Amino acid sequence: MIVRRQVVALVGSAGTVGLWLVVLAFAGSAGVADAAEDDAGAWSAHPRLLLDGQDIETLSQRVADGLWAERWAAYRDDVDQRLARSVELPLRGGNWSHNYVCPDHGARLQLGRRIGTWEWEHHCPAGRHVLLGDTSQARLDFDGNAIMGVHLDYAKLLVDAGVLYQVTRDRRYAEQSRDILLAYAGKYLSYDRHDNRGQPKGGGRVASQSLTEASWLILMAQGADLIWETLDDQQRREVEVRLFRPALDEIILLAKLGIHNIQCRHNAAIGLVGFLLGDENLVRIAIDDPVRGFRQQILQGVRDDGMWFEGASGYHFFTIEGLWPLAEAARHCEIDLYDARFKSMFDGPLTLAMPDLKLPNFNDSGTVALTARADLYELAHARWRDARYLPLVAAGRRSGNLALWFGAAELPVGQVATDRGSRNSPASGYAILERGAGDQATWLCVKYGPHGGGHGHNDKNHFVLYSRGAVLMPDAGTHAYGSPLHASWDKTSLAHNTLVVDQRSQAQAEGRCLAFGAAGGADFAITDAGDIYPDVRFVRTVTLLNENVVIVVDQVRADRERILDLACHFEGTWKELPDGQPWTPPDAPGYRHIADATTRVNATGVTLSTSLDDNQETTITLAGDEPTEIITGTGVGASTAERVPLMIIRRKARETAFVWAVALDGRSVTLQTHEVRDADSQPISAATATALTIRSGPRCWSLLVNPDKQSVQVRLPQGDWSCSEPFAVRVCSDNSD
Repeated sequence: MIVRRQVVALVGSAGTVGLWLVVLAFAGSAGVADAAEDDAGAWSAHPRLLLDGQDIETLSQRVADGLWAERWAAYRDDVDQRLARSVELPLRGGNWSHNYVCPDHGARLQLGRRIGTWEWEHHCPAGRHVLLGDTSQARLDFDGNAIMGVHLDYAKLLVDAGVLYQVTRDRRYAEQSRDILLAYAGKYLSYDRHDNRGQPKGGGRVASQSLTEASWLILMAQGADLIWETLDDQQRREVEVRLFRPALDEIILLAKLGIHNIQCRHNAAIGLVGFLLGDENLVRIAIDDPVRGFRQQILQGVRDDGMWFEGASGYHFFTIEGLWPLAEAARHCEIDLYDARFKSMFDGPLTLAMPDLKLPNFNDSGTVALTARADLYELAHARWRDARYLPLVAAGRRSGNLALWFGAAELPVGQVATDRGSRNSPASGYAILERGAGDQATWLCVKYGPHGGGHGHNDKNHFVLYSRGAVLMPDAGTHAYGSPLHASWDKTSLAHNTLVVDQRSQAQAEGRCLAFGAAGGADFAITDAGDIYPDVRFVRTVTLLNENVVIVVDQVRADRERILDLACHFEGTWKELPDGQPWTPPDAPGYRHIADATTRVNATGVTLSTSLDDNQETTITLAGDEPTEIITGTGVGASTAERVPLMIIRRKARETAFVWAVALDGRSVTLQTHEVRDADSQPISAATATALTIRSGPRCWSLLVNPDKQSVQVRLPQGDWSCSEPFAVRVCSDNSD
């Protein structure tokens, strides 16, 4: 034990290839690995990271016949093909994935044919042109991105070949895995340190950042563990001292991020190396560090509704993918990390999901299909046996590696009831209104909660609208971080369905839900955006009258007259826009990306329409209660070449209420606002309380939006209405179908 700890101290202070070789010689026959193994007395024998002896026995029995035998044969054939190529490691480390974008269109590039030694063509799907890599600038080093893919492929192959060795006991797989592992042990310290900008500082050796270095190291540790028994003492020492220890001491242990998705990957790399080498101190750091360990990530990073605090669907599952390898290794060593709060990370997405089982692309995320994460739910079902996961497991066709390694041999038969309908999640700040059945239901989610840290967007009271199998009012989502669109469009308030004041984005803020529920057959949510601008209050009320009609009342109050822009984005194309004058956008974040803009002023209300490819029509109606400028054009889609219909409803006012409707069945909707008076019969500003009547075909409703719960009076054609509720509905006709 003393020998091992002295070696670690020397390594941590050196960071040069020469001293690493001295350390290796110093370890000698009393060796680092031998001493480390003394710590593992309470742990199971190798393998003990990805799989243990019981897992291997279960897997061997399952793949002996039937459907799993076919999948095992396909798995083995794939590994055999990958192993047929000789091990040829890249000459350098890889580039940051977010640099793999077209500098002209901001679109993610696609790998083309190989044209030389570690050189490829790279295709832009937006501009339909071919780019070549340029190593002089990290943002143009596209070959470096392909090289990073090669490094990750070798790590995955090490794992897969190791699994095959454990099940088949065919030493060819162990030998080929050993070739990969020892090749990296001999090469790792020769790779130059480099960061995402190509600078020789920070970053990693195999990768340009500690995150990707950790992701790669997790796989390398899992693979090494699967063939550990086939290595001799000298080979184990080489792997430890030339690869695993320097990767931790030089890169991963030095990068401390607190509660963060990246730290979860760091913890997994630290803990897996600890379990591999029998280093209990590394395991304690990974699991029980009081600031950033696994337990603290789960306790502090997971909100009470099960969603990861960064508020991005993609990062939610990215975090899970960083957590489970450590939880699984710990389980094999009799440490239980599969607690209820970790389980809630699998439950939360089921509540947030749209009717088609996709998660909205809030914050720095694309849209996430839960069916594409079915393999993770294979592991979740194996650990918790929750029947709610079964539909996702079945939807994934059980074709992933986690299904093969951990999945139940047979799934229970029968349908699992899903409890949908409207629901509110104050922990993450999602108010969801939903009507209808299956993937044809109407679903609307207002995003009002915490900002989401560095991956948050400035978009309080923004919402996404889905109906009849399609998103109709989208979120901007995110482009690659290396794309200029990420800062100048994705994160701006204008790129979302929310309020922009004086053509500047909202500040980071946390809103709150003032009221949520159902009244008069309508579902509603009233949310306050919080401190998005100094001396500005923005309260949004969204009402789902039925599957076809959405009513939005946006009440705004400011300290002085401001430019109030209500941004609305729609999928599809504009349909028969009314005449307007050309409009030149200001050179401001978000606005500068508007194209084909026209404007018109209207004081009597306006109705516009968009249509999707399948002729599904969405109609937007604005109440005509005060002069309003209607600006229409297009915003940015997946790239600058893809355009999305954009409407800005603009008023210059100190206080106002935007009253508008979205009809999803193509029918026209009429809106009429009414004067609201207080208990002394004095008029009340619409920014404080708003009353309106909605007509859609033969149907008619009167709504009162009164977020401050004042005692108010409204004179309607059918009689006076007194109320102090934050939201109320009166049906003014027979609304039955």
